[in-house]
Amino acid sequence: MEEKTCLECNEPLKGRIDKKFCSDACRNSYNNKQNNESHNLVRKINRILAKNRKILVELNTKDKTTRFKTDLINQGFDFNYYTNTYTTKNGKIYFFCYEQGYLELDNNKFLLVKKEL
Repeated sequence: MEEKTCLECNEPLKGRIDKKFCSDACRNSYNNKQNNESHNLVRKINRILAKNRKILVELNTKDKTTRFKTDLINQGFDFNYYTNTYTTKNGKIYFFCYEQGYLELDNNKFLLVKKEL
């Protein structure tokens, strides 16, 4: 019969037949390595979304205002990341970062809005 070893440190396992790790530390270390890449991607996207939301909050002090596109870009806003969209009956598309949103108007202007919760 082959002796089972810890998936993380390769130490011999004692105890239950279905045991995979010699300790909680090895289990945590193994799982952290397995999930690290996908978790880093999620953390990166969440940081971008949080930054976009913060910029919208700072520029939209009255819950509805108009700003130039350069105001957003100069703050580091990333237009590729948003949490959801809302399309009006007229076909206008609002992009939202959580409750903070924007609508592109003419002449590189944006209408910034805050969604009523």
